[in-house]
Amino acid sequence: MGFNCGIVGLPNVGKSTLFNALTASAAAAAANFPFCTIEPNVGRVAVPDERLGRIALIAKSAKVIPTQLEFVDIAGLVAGASRGEGLGNQFLGHIREVDAILHLLRCFDDPDVVHVGGTVDPLRDAEIIDTELMLADLDSLERRLVGLLKRARGGDKDAKESLAVAERAAAVLREGRPARTVLVAEEEKKAFAGLQLLTSKPVLYVCNVEEGDAAAGNALTARVAAQAAREGAAAVIISARIEAEVAELAEDERSEYLASLGLTETGLTQVIGAGYGLLELITFFTAGPKESRAWTIRRGTKAPAAAGVIHSDFEKGFIRAETIAYDDFISLGGEQPAREAGRMRSEGRDYLVADGDILLFRFNV
Repeated sequence: MGFNCGIVGLPNVGKSTLFNALTASAAAAAANFPFCTIEPNVGRVAVPDERLGRIALIAKSAKVIPTQLEFVDIAGLVAGASRGEGLGNQFLGHIREVDAILHLLRCFDDPDVVHVGGTVDPLRDAEIIDTELMLADLDSLERRLVGLLKRARGGDKDAKESLAVAERAAAVLREGRPARTVLVAEEEKKAFAGLQLLTSKPVLYVCNVEEGDAAAGNALTARVAAQAAREGAAAVIISARIEAEVAELAEDERSEYLASLGLTETGLTQVIGAGYGLLELITFFTAGPKESRAWTIRRGTKAPAAAGVIHSDFEKGFIRAETIAYDDFISLGGEQPAREAGRMRSEGRDYLVADGDILLFRFNV
């Protein structure tokens, strides 16, 4: 299904406008006042992937089904949210449910659009959000540490592992750094994930600019890019207004419109690309006369787990995965020619699925 990404930011930075544009819907009310989004709106969009169309053409598929990306439009946070200010902790709970945080920052001046802080300063805005998330994490950890310490003293092995990670995370948060900066060993990752810390989630900074700055950015986006580089985060530049206009155009008109603005791809494509890299996601395909379909998994996923993305029975009864690399499928002209050329491989349980693999799962339940 792709991945689940929560759009966060201060009020009036363009979250709902971006959400509406990216999902080509009017589900979220875009209005020039704080807190116009009360409940988190959820929208799914097809992930653009030219490979899927090429595969479907060769396989002569009746249907083409792309994988999907889910956006959650989360209401604007304000300073003091961790203490219940604004609409408070209910929004922190919504953030806790997403895989990654898309942090939308206003990088444009417009006297007609009120900024809750009075002036436009994306790094200040980012710090406000980060601080609230870190305070919420620290409050959660300090309450949890009491119970973990008690259980660890009683000899609980799992509690001891969680306590060690939780204490390091709390120390980092007290220093004013997000939990994603904590060094976690491979064997500690499960315990760390169990803490469910808001600031452990990967962050993608999205700079919302005026139409004229969409191609090259501006001084504000340069500051955000530098900050993202220091944090090891990702940053992209988009114009929510352009995305809204693109969403209204026919498919064959979009490329021409983007080219007229000096752009080669939509903001949605940029967000997906950056998000995939951030979450280490890859795509595999299934193909046949009925349908060609794209599926999203994390890099390093083994064949049985990839089969489980399609159906749990595929994973339970997994026997093997008939595998063709994308380049071989395209250059040889499909499954049968690839099989005849010896380019279809039979892979077992330990096979790590590669990006672009065309897979046929053999299973028995």
